[in-house]
Amino acid sequence: MANKEALTRFGVSMPEDLVNQFDQRITQQGYTNRSEAIRDLIRRSLLEPSLMNAAQPVAGTIVLVYDHHMRELPLTLMELQHNYHHDIISTMHIHLNHDQCLEIIVVRGQIHRLRELTNHFHVLKGVLYAELSVTHMDGHDSGTAHEHT
Repeated sequence: MANKEALTRFGVSMPEDLVNQFDQRITQQGYTNRSEAIRDLIRRSLLEPSLMNAAQPVAGTIVLVYDHHMRELPLTLMELQHNYHHDIISTMHIHLNHDQCLEIIVVRGQIHRLRELTNHFHVLKGVLYAELSVTHMDGHDSGTAHEHT
């Protein structure tokens, strides 16, 4: 079992109305105390892709929603994915309705390449949504088998 991290206590001042709204939200989400909710918010903010070091190795997803009736868009999306095949682990394609498709692209690599790929998607006409979500990953090759303890 890993050693527990040392905890640091600090105070935060907020308007009462904001605290009440926060308490309602964290109760709905199942938190039993503010500390863990605040820790999760801080962890999430540290994973903001636009703030990470360009060479940071990460794993995550790119989520796309697009109009598949846009001329050549599906082919352009596929071509982009082929251009970044070293960074793409897997994809899932879902038909949302008659006009829209949802694509979930599982990625792993340096954050600058994944941001670049997401930006390529984002600017295409017919792409309604393109968002990169990541988590930290150490620099070791994660493509090999490993043992869980």
